[in-house]
Amino acid sequence: MPSHASTARIPRQGGAGFGLRRGQVLRVTDPQGEQVADLFAFAATDPRCYLSSGRSLDYAAKLYLTTGDTLYANDSRKMFTIVADTVGRHDFTLTPCSQRMFEILYRHQGHHPSCHENLCIALARFGIEPHQIHTTFNIFMNVWFDAAGKMTVDVPASKAGDYIELRAEMDLWCGLTACSAEGSNNGTLKPIDYAVLDAGGEEATGRSRR
Repeated sequence: MPSHASTARIPRQGGAGFGLRRGQVLRVTDPQGEQVADLFAFAATDPRCYLSSGRSLDYAAKLYLTTGDTLYANDSRKMFTIVADTVGRHDFTLTPCSQRMFEILYRHQGHHPSCHENLCIALARFGIEPHQIHTTFNIFMNVWFDAAGKMTVDVPASKAGDYIELRAEMDLWCGLTACSAEGSNNGTLKPIDYAVLDAGGEEATGRSRR
């Protein structure tokens, strides 16, 4: 990855694929507000090791992960540590939106851009196949549950300029999207910015891929 590069922008309904070295920090910024970004990752040395919602929520003993919390892999190795978070509300329960989701939930006819499709495209450069992509860390997504367990997908709490920073605890292959589901983004689809920071805080961002 080139060093000292500017922040990259993922266009609305787009995606990006990039590598992270252990110790680097991924900063994801919502430039306009109320926009979700789906993140998924694999160990660069072994794609059988991937980001796990179940392990992460189990070990944290809570639904909402924020500064100081760890995101674990399916084999219980540490994958990310959240080192900064200006929002504090993200979802780790829902899978990325997909063509079938739009057909089933919204009776959508014809092709609809989706996070799953964009992650497939972004991660294909690393040899990742569609069936390997599981539940994403849905940055800025505002999902909550009432006492009876009924789920609500609410307006993201993120405002323009809000961000989260995640430190890589191993070498990683990452896919990141600007979510394509209108219902998760208060009806308006917007871009997402990201940068890869070296340990000293210098930017070394990867290239976006639509």
